[in-house]
Amino acid sequence: MIKTFGLRQWLAGIYCLSMLFVCMPDDTFAQSAVNYPSKPITILVGSAAGGSNDIFARAIAKPLQLALGQPVVVENKPAAGGILANSILAKSTPDGYTLAVVSSTFTTGAAIRNNLPYNALQSFAPVAMLAKGPLLITVSPHTPFQNTNELIAFARAHPGKLNYGSSGVGSINQFATELFMAAAQIKVTHVPYKGMNPAVTDLIGGQIDLLVASAPSLMAQVNAGKIRGLGVTTAQRSDVAPMLPSAIDSGFPQSAVDLWWGVLAPAETPEKITEHLNVVINRIIRSPEMKTFFLKEGAASAPMTTAAFRQHIEEEIVRWKLVAQQADIQPE
Repeated sequence: MIKTFGLRQWLAGIYCLSMLFVCMPDDTFAQSAVNYPSKPITILVGSAAGGSNDIFARAIAKPLQLALGQPVVVENKPAAGGILANSILAKSTPDGYTLAVVSSTFTTGAAIRNNLPYNALQSFAPVAMLAKGPLLITVSPHTPFQNTNELIAFARAHPGKLNYGSSGVGSINQFATELFMAAAQIKVTHVPYKGMNPAVTDLIGGQIDLLVASAPSLMAQVNAGKIRGLGVTTAQRSDVAPMLPSAIDSGFPQSAVDLWWGVLAPAETPEKITEHLNVVINRIIRSPEMKTFFLKEGAASAPMTTAAFRQHIEEEIVRWKLVAQQADIQPE
């Protein structure tokens, strides 16, 4: 009886110990949320150094480090249009110590790719929107068009004769241009490039006629007279290019598009952590210094709640899926 009792007690002890370990992850995350942050934070960027995602990640890293009292390190994972960085984030421990800066391409990619190694809505916890900015509608100086009305009139009279460039199939440049064409009821031939620089070069040289791209990609050439700016894609005029008419000014409010940049965390990150980060990041991007910085980079601060950011992502994916279906945009 003594031996049997001892065995039962030993088994009961092992069971209790195993249950302790089973319960430990939730307790650990709850405790980490209370003490957050207690170690360095990594911000992943799915592009090479010098791109807008990288520039914005590094811009918020320093003030975020000062606000949180822990080192904030930016790591570039440039592969597959950001898919690698997003995959790493999705598989990371949801404790707030691995984040990522993404942009509009996050939603355009999700709209056309069914084989992503993550779910754009379920694998991530939206943390904060950083900034929004316009795309510029520009044409080659070798074309005669002085405004969007002239461009549209010619394109309607000559379907498919004009061509437009993009930084690649599935890019926000392609989606924004296709949305503009649908609103204007015109047909322009797509010429995809591997990046924006060769597209800009060919626009200047007249190899392509139309290019819709971010202000940092095009504003210097517009100001230098190397290409001609016809408008911006935002609903209202932008401080980035106040001389250019908006989508509403041009008569196509349904084609309005904003570029955006934001911060994501892995799904299941404690709400206390994401909300804390949201408050801190919103305070940072509201500062006069960051507003000035964003304006120089072709954007404007766009503070919003985590819930509003999630809704924005959800609505964009729905919108871009419809555009992809109507324009027959297929992943490469």
